[in-house]
Amino acid sequence: MNIMEIVNPILAIGSMGLLFGVGLGIASKKFAVPVDERVSAIRDQLPGANCGGCGFAGCDAFSKAVANGEAKTNGCPVSSDEQKAAIAEIMGATNEVGAKQVAIVRCQGTMDKAKLKYNYEGIESCEDAHLVGNGPKGCAYGCLGFGSCVKACPFDALTIENGLATVDEAKCKACSACVAACPRHLIYIGQSETKYQVKCMSHDKGKNVKTVCEVGCIGCGLCLKQCEVGAIKLENALATIDADLCIGCGKCVSKCPTHALVVHNL
Repeated sequence: MNIMEIVNPILAIGSMGLLFGVGLGIASKKFAVPVDERVSAIRDQLPGANCGGCGFAGCDAFSKAVANGEAKTNGCPVSSDEQKAAIAEIMGATNEVGAKQVAIVRCQGTMDKAKLKYNYEGIESCEDAHLVGNGPKGCAYGCLGFGSCVKACPFDALTIENGLATVDEAKCKACSACVAACPRHLIYIGQSETKYQVKCMSHDKGKNVKTVCEVGCIGCGLCLKQCEVGAIKLENALATIDADLCIGCGKCVSKCPTHALVVHNL
């Protein structure tokens, strides 16, 4: 056998491999996409929870959005103040430290204060219970208490106490996972410093509210008459408070006959 019959194919294949390698090397440099080093630097400052509380699909997406100017440097609700400050420094921006945001449950209907229509023995989730006759609770707007929000929270900030969802503000990161999990839209993200709140979401008439719950808003309007700065409105039989206008005098709370208005975190 002629040795060149073996050597020539090897040389040919080797030459082709070398040629392709050089070509790929040139192409990789010519068509390379510039990498923003700020993205990885920002990502290193994030907790890696991938909770979606920032409004983006995880920490990687949020990092890119911040680097591209599409998101605020303090947009991650889970990050500490130090981490937010570091991200702002990476972007050459001024760190904006806002008030602490927490999840707030707009209901006080515990088992001893809210009546049931029937005993529910189905799947232990608020979504499923809500589908069965609009839930076992007499109030069609109240917390069902089966813990869908508890299961959704990645930080163990929620518990069910006496049939009502309760938030541990020290653990809450305002990621909004519980907000999305509640089928009755009872939970919202607000400032923990907000002092006066209407802890009810019922739009039923006062007589119907009193029939099913001791602490529901009956739409009587007494709080509205007490407020001297116009911070309270009555919309669809439910009182609402404008936190920006409220001066914290407390007159509305003292006059509420059902204690649907409460002093929060004061």
